Amino acid sequence: MPEISIVIPAKNEAPNIAGLLDEIDAACAPVCDYEVIVVDDGSDDGMDQILRERMKTHPNLRLLQHKNAAGQRASGGQSAGVHSGVRAAKGSIICTLDGDGQNPPSELPALMAPLRAANSEKIGLVAGQRVGRQDTMSKKLASKLANKIRGAILKDGTRDTGCGLKAFRREAFLALPYFDHMHRYLPALFSRDGWQVAHVDVAHRSRGGGSSNYNNLQRGLVGIVDLMGVAWLLRRRKKAQPGEVTREE
Repeated sequence: MPEISIVIPAKNEAPNIAGLLDEIDAACAPVCDYEVIVVDDGSDDGMDQILRERMKTHPNLRLLQHKNAAGQRASGGQSAGVHSGVRAAKGSIICTLDGDGQNPPSELPALMAPLRAANSEKIGLVAGQRVGRQDTMSKKLASKLANKIRGAILKDGTRDTGCGLKAFRREAFLALPYFDHMHRYLPALFSRDGWQVAHVDVAHRSRGGGSSNYNNLQRGLVGIVDLMGVAWLLRRRKKAQPGEVTREE
């Protein structure tokens, strides 16, 4: 049974996925027993064939594919991809990173380390925070503004919730309320459930190939609704954990 499950939500990342998996193996093989789960979120660029071929020689690689009721390729988005991967994972600790190659796999050991350390039982999430972000100026400005607004409202103590590099406890994640785009609010949601959140500065690099599946307008429009919803959830945070009911004689 692997200790670590590395979940990669990906859509149309055929130019990047093989190199990304090579880097994951180089970074993680000396550190821990792990599996890699790539969640194919409706790709139509042949990425699944690359993965199927690789699975013949890499038994720790697994492929999940999102499909609709008719069995056709379907896209559920990044949060759906993460959630599908975590549900299928065998490891008790989950690491996530984006499939576009912008998150260096060499950062994975540093992310998982706080959760594997002695006396780490209270840490639920380790959130990567990008340093030297390699994106367009418009994307960086939009992200900076969104993080500032989110931080002011949620007070989650995280300057960069959009970073795909994260590590967390599987069971704690599955206990969170699930909704679309939840991956951007994990620090607030873990804190809501009483977990400590640790932060690790991580590198960032340019996309290797292909094009982004999102734009600033899409993120901005859904972000307003999501932010208000998460703020509502935090106001109704758990005041106590369920306990065993005992009967007095």
